[in-house]
Amino acid sequence: MKNKKVPGILLRSGSETKISQKFPYRLCLAGGWIDQPWVSKIFPGSVVVAQILPTMDFNDRSGLASSSRKIAISLWGDTYPEGDHEKNARLLFGVENTPGKKYVSGSQDHIGLLYPGVSRLYYSGDYWPEKIESKTGEDICEWLSGVIHLIPLEPRPYGYDPLKVKNLKKSYIRELAEAGDMCWEAILKKDVHKLGNSLTNTLLSWKRILPLTVPDSVMLELETKYFPNYPGAITSGSGGGYIIVASEKVVEGSVKIKVRY
Repeated sequence: MKNKKVPGILLRSGSETKISQKFPYRLCLAGGWIDQPWVSKIFPGSVVVAQILPTMDFNDRSGLASSSRKIAISLWGDTYPEGDHEKNARLLFGVENTPGKKYVSGSQDHIGLLYPGVSRLYYSGDYWPEKIESKTGEDICEWLSGVIHLIPLEPRPYGYDPLKVKNLKKSYIRELAEAGDMCWEAILKKDVHKLGNSLTNTLLSWKRILPLTVPDSVMLELETKYFPNYPGAITSGSGGGYIIVASEKVVEGSVKIKVRY
């Protein structure tokens, strides 16, 4: 008998079933950085994010929206909030991005934390997406959970600035936008090879647009260990965090994720 869908993790202890309501994390799969207006105003496109359950204490400063998550916990406690997802996400975006803040945290963080399932966020020159599409079906979320693997890296160093070098060519950003669209299509079709291509293409676009987002040592590891052996891979965040690998087979040294639906 299947468990009912619940906004948390089912934990079994003897004959009792308890529900953990701990706050989820956000995983960015493809199209990252298009949520920044200085990118999407040059060429619009989509970011694809997934809300993942806190099946473990994921590392801080590793591209899983842990900073935004801490602010969310300060607002709602370590409990996923009820109510309208967009309203909650806009509230979190506003609380984190106070007036005068030097760097505006992209809304994909807040939407990813507060929208269940996997979501496609379409940006066109603004901080908030023009359109949000979400899929929360068990079949898609379970499939995605099964083919995504995380390999831990060192967290990005303090003081690290991925924006020191920018190459904002329209052709580069178009490639990033196309990777986001490809990712969404791959998930809807449950096509792991297309999904892998979208991850790799996103990473290569980052390397062109913001070269410092992908350190040479991490790029070498991807090129020698993951690109040749799996459908595709990307890093979870700028400068470090996790390597995200798309694969139907086991990835040595990886941890699994659980997409919340």
